[in-house]
Order: sequence, then structure tokens, then C-alpha cells
Amino acid sequence: MPADGPPGAGRRPSPLWTLGLFRSEIVTTFRRWRTLALLAVLAGVPLLVGVAVRIETGDGGSLGEGGGGGGPAFIAQVTNNGLFLVFTSLAATLPFFLPMSIGVVAGDAIAGEAGGGTLRYLLVAPAGRTRLLLAKYAATLVFCLVATLVVAASALVVGALLFPLGEVTLISGTTVPFAEGLLRALAVAVAVALSLTGIAALGLFISTLTNSGIAAMAATVGLLITVQILDTIPQLHAVHPYLFPHHWLSFADLLRDPVYWDEILSNLGLQALYAAVFGSAAWARFTARDITV
Repeated sequence: MPADGPPGAGRRPSPLWTLGLFRSEIVTTFRRWRTLALLAVLAGVPLLVGVAVRIETGDGGSLGEGGGGGGPAFIAQVTNNGLFLVFTSLAATLPFFLPMSIGVVAGDAIAGEAGGGTLRYLLVAPAGRTRLLLAKYAATLVFCLVATLVVAASALVVGALLFPLGEVTLISGTTVPFAEGLLRALAVAVAVALSLTGIAALGLFISTLTNSGIAAMAATVGLLITVQILDTIPQLHAVHPYLFPHHWLSFADLLRDPVYWDEILSNLGLQALYAAVFGSAAWARFTARDITV
């Protein structure tokens, strides 16, 4: 039989208590040294990219179209406008660094508490398993947004320091004011954060399957790498549209005039599907789980 805690667990918690639980999870997540280390690494990626581009073009040269035939998207435009370092850094971190960070936080959400012996105490009245799971997922989603904004903010600062800023020439060739470029950069960051909701739900589900936080994190990151590899195999093209990373780079369509919404909406719909399926699976597993530690 599942154990929710001592008698009294059936009492309905007040909205203020539920809000306090969510706030507590946010504080706990961002106080961990592991979380701060992940954010520091993410903030360092734009610096490395910006310095590399600056050194490469230090003699007045140019990377050329497509960054000399390689490198992240938009890297060729960075030397002309530092704002493009935001888009370049998000494109560079999205395939691995950002989702890996989310996988670490989500994978540790439940399994870390169980391994540390604190999960049972968290379920003491009036928490309840459903509210605790929702609070954990909400805290992970907040981390998705914060991690993405850290990359974007770091890239904007580095881009402003190393390269000129000004009007932004979009992919479609339209030139827009810098202020509108900033708004589009914010929209891109939000789109990237929403792209991570699927891997967050998947990691949370894996976290309910084990009492080892390290195992849950490793399994989530391993699954991420596996799916990324599958998405590059041409023979599996029929299943590519259903893999959660397949539409991640669709945020580039926000840099068109007019914006192309088809791929963006496909990505958001796919992430919502993954969140619903694996969120439900996490709830079913967690509410039926026998918690003895």
C-alpha cells in the first residue's frame, strides 16, 4: 500500500500552502550548488563562442556564409551584429547543454529526495503526492526558463562587448530596429524554453522509477543522446517528426518576416504531447508507489 505519511494526510491544503510548497521547491532547486554550476556552464558557452569568433575575425576577416562551412546557425552574422550571438548561443546549447541541464534537474527531482531519505517527510500532510509532483515539475519548468534566459543574457552582454550592435537583418532579408530585434530574441528564448518541457516531463517520469538520483539523471541524459542519434539516421525519417528534439531549431522561424508558424506550432504541440503522456505516467507511477524511505 502506498504511504503518504501519518494520519491527517487527507486534509485539503489551502492555496497559500500550495503556493508555499511551489516556492519552497523553487528555492531548493536554485540553492543547490549543482544547479548553480549548471547555470555557470551555460553562461560560459556564449563567452567561449564570442571570444572564438572575435579571435577568428580579429584581423578584420569574416567567417563567411555559414561560419566557414561549419559552426552553429547565425554564427556568420555575429561579427556584424552582436545580437546574433544570442541566437548562435541558443542554437549551440539547445542540442545538448540545455537539455542535459534539464535532464539533471528533472531526473533528480523525485529520485534525489528518495535517495536522500527526505521524500517521505515531504509527503507529510497536507502535501499529497499529486501536489508535490506538480510542484516538482513546475520548479523544473522554471529552471527551463531561467537556464535559457541565462544563455541569452550572457550572449547579449558578450555580444555587446565584443561586437557592434544595431539594426537587425532577419533571415528573410528585412531589416528591423534593434528594439524589435531584442523582442524577437526574447521570443526565441521563450520558444527554446518551451521546447524543453518534453524532456522535463520525461526526466520527471524516469525520476519516479528509481531511488537513485544519479541513475535517474544518467538515464535521462542517456536517453537524450540516444534520441538525438536516432534523429540523424536517414533510414528512420518516418519517426523523426515524433522525436522530441526534431523541431527544436524551429525557433529560427521567429527571425523571418512574416514569421513562419508551422514548424514552431508543430514543436509546441509535440512538447505538449510529451508533457501530457510522461507527466501522466509520472503521476500514475508516483501515486501508486510504495514509499518507505
